Amino acid sequence: MLTKAALLGGGVFALTLSGAFFFGDMGLLKYTQMRNNARQLEQEIKGMEQANEELRVEIRRTQSDPTRLEELARERLGFVRPGETVYQIVREPEKGAPKQP
Repeated sequence: MLTKAALLGGGVFALTLSGAFFFGDMGLLKYTQMRNNARQLEQEIKGMEQANEELRVEIRRTQSDPTRLEELARERLGFVRPGETVYQIVREPEKGAPKQP
């Protein structure tokens, strides 16, 4: 009788321990999810580092390249050189489309 009870208690303990190993707060399933999350975050960091480097290059070009500075002034501020003529194309709205103010 004692051996059956000990065997049953040991089996319950083993099941509880293996359940905690796989599904507990620090279990194998949680570990795998955290590892996948860490890989995803590393990829995001690499992408952000690449974007930062591209921005640094753009900043250097804007600060030191007069051609780039002129290009930005023309695009964003609408600057033109003296003697240049600017043509603006205005499209007519489609029939039935609401008129814009």
